[in-house]
Amino acid sequence: MTSPPSVVVVTGVSRYLGARVAARLAADSRVDRVVGLDPHEPPTALRELLADVELIRADARAASGAIADLGAEAVVHLAVTSAPDPQHGRAAMKEQNVIGTMQLLAAAQAAPRLRKLVVRSSTAAYGASFRDPGVFTEDTEPRAVPRGSYARDILDIEGYVRGFRRRRPEVSATVLRFAPFISSTADTSLTGYFSQPVVPTVLGRDARLQFVHVDDALEILHRSIVEEHPGTFNVAGAGILTLSQAIRRAGRISVPLPEGTLSTLAGVARNVGVGQIGFDQIDLFVHGRVVDTSRLVREFGFTPRTTAEAFDDFIKGHANGSSLTSDRLAAAEKAILDGIRRVRAGAAGGDRR
Repeated sequence: MTSPPSVVVVTGVSRYLGARVAARLAADSRVDRVVGLDPHEPPTALRELLADVELIRADARAASGAIADLGAEAVVHLAVTSAPDPQHGRAAMKEQNVIGTMQLLAAAQAAPRLRKLVVRSSTAAYGASFRDPGVFTEDTEPRAVPRGSYARDILDIEGYVRGFRRRRPEVSATVLRFAPFISSTADTSLTGYFSQPVVPTVLGRDARLQFVHVDDALEILHRSIVEEHPGTFNVAGAGILTLSQAIRRAGRISVPLPEGTLSTLAGVARNVGVGQIGFDQIDLFVHGRVVDTSRLVREFGFTPRTTAEAFDDFIKGHANGSSLTSDRLAAAEKAILDGIRRVRAGAAGGDRR
């Protein structure tokens, strides 16, 4: 059995997932040194977690020298964002996800001591369309080019990893396709969506959804680093929840909207308070996505908690957010109706032209 790597470089440690992964590695006596690579200073809430992690303020452009000089035996790439930053937009998201991964893998390719690569991916790699199978396996190809920016980034990232595998076949490369993260402490666009009292949905659709508990994702990531699990794996909780079931479990109210209206009303979503809804989320709510995890369970000897169990933990952490006051409902209703009127007015203007 191959011994765990002695020097591990983790990207994205200024965020919750990267900080937790680095902290777990630093607490593992089998790992001698953990280095966190991130251009941003970790927030105060994460600093204590990273007390035993060496932090290097650098982005992927500086990774080549850092990884080689550190003598990294493993690189864990978690600096992948699933939604554009409201301040910097889509261009910055693509720069981080696609260009950043390309530069990091170029650095890893030149690292002579490297023997392990672990990359965060997503089940968004399968896209979402009406031609989708009932269940995706790791060998299923997307049926259509995704229209969401995150899904397209994921396809690019995995393409770069395939190229890396060809160039460095002796390096054990693990790609983890995570279902959406959820837990009592997770803070994502999806948890924001389910945390609000009024939840916009797609009229006539009730998508099948899967989630993975953050703690289970951390366990799989840790095992990927300290053990040998090369290959690509779906990481999700068994079973499904339909969107309507999830909304009812969370004690929220669903507001069905036509798909085109919901796609146009990104501003309305923010006014209602559910944060940013992009094409990735809308397509998920229309078509759903269910993946097979038998390869993961067989290879890792670990079974994540079910989708329903993971979602119930999320509900426990957000129980106070389900109160529906008349003021909150009135504000949500007004925002949605105003948005629909704007869409209709725009359509009428187009017809006149």
